[in-house]
Amino acid sequence: MNVKHSHIVWEGSSWRLRVDTLVAPDGTELDKGFIEHPGAVVLIPVRGTAVSTSPEQTASPEILMISQYRHAIGDTLLELPAGTRHWHEDWLECAQRELREETGYRADKIVLIGEFWPSPGLSNELMRLCLATGLHPDPLPGDVDEEIEVKPMPLSELVDMARNGQILDAKSIVGLLKTADYLAKQP
Repeated sequence: MNVKHSHIVWEGSSWRLRVDTLVAPDGTELDKGFIEHPGAVVLIPVRGTAVSTSPEQTASPEILMISQYRHAIGDTLLELPAGTRHWHEDWLECAQRELREETGYRADKIVLIGEFWPSPGLSNELMRLCLATGLHPDPLPGDVDEEIEVKPMPLSELVDMARNGQILDAKSIVGLLKTADYLAKQP
């Protein structure tokens, strides 16, 4: 497919809707719309010093989840904290900002443990999974449209919830399963 022309149909503060007129190999023209997105971070805040899930350890690491109302589905979800990156914002700066806004904590260390395309048929948004450790209180005001409650929970329970359908948020399912795998491989 070749792009004949593109135009922005709508632009907001965090994403824009673009329509491309494409020309297929047979000469057929078609319009395809998609969301241009600057990317987002998904945070896995681990509270306390334990970050291993080895069999020798009796307690599962505690993850700071959030309960957040999502207007698009008209419901409140249990999910990992996450947020959209500003268009030219550094990924690490975005991760710290979102962590502080949504949980009230700053991390001493943030490690990238993966990335994924949540909806490549609709958007070019890339989500980066960031494991956050060494948490200490340092809140920032949250976004005006966010209703958030922080809920610390054991990783082992969250993994079970992700596997049995109690957690429906895709980024949280990916983040929790990837975190359990990542931590299991740590010395």
